[in-house]
Amino acid sequence: VADVVVAETGADMTRFATAGHLASWAGTTPGHNESAGRVKSTKTRPGNPYLQGALGAAAMACAQNPGTYLGARYRRISSRRGPMKANVAIQHTMLIAIWHMGRYGTLYEDPGADFFTRLHPERAKNRALHQLEAMGYQVTLDRTG
Repeated sequence: VADVVVAETGADMTRFATAGHLASWAGTTPGHNESAGRVKSTKTRPGNPYLQGALGAAAMACAQNPGTYLGARYRRISSRRGPMKANVAIQHTMLIAIWHMGRYGTLYEDPGADFFTRLHPERAKNRALHQLEAMGYQVTLDRTG
């Protein structure tokens, strides 16, 4: 994917003012279809087809890896929105990371598959509690340590 990104965008990321500009140019941002104050579902913006193809394949590879942040993000989004919208969301997330790496010369540090659990531990606890109650268990919580 890196060779396609460099071939299509160039090695200099300063030509894109923000990561959002790169994502918009690549066509991984949502389209805008609003009429009379009602926001309607629409296609993504037209973008670079070569970059979209490479990012799409990379996003599907990330989706199949359960131990990464991108894999966890894919599963969270696909459960609500479906696999195709989740794929585009992962492409967008990858482009944001690529822009930061190219612009500032940083390396990618994967937050891990448990990032969302660490970010919102109360939500994770409540989700597990509701799942147990849905299976017919009565649960009492006691904090240890």
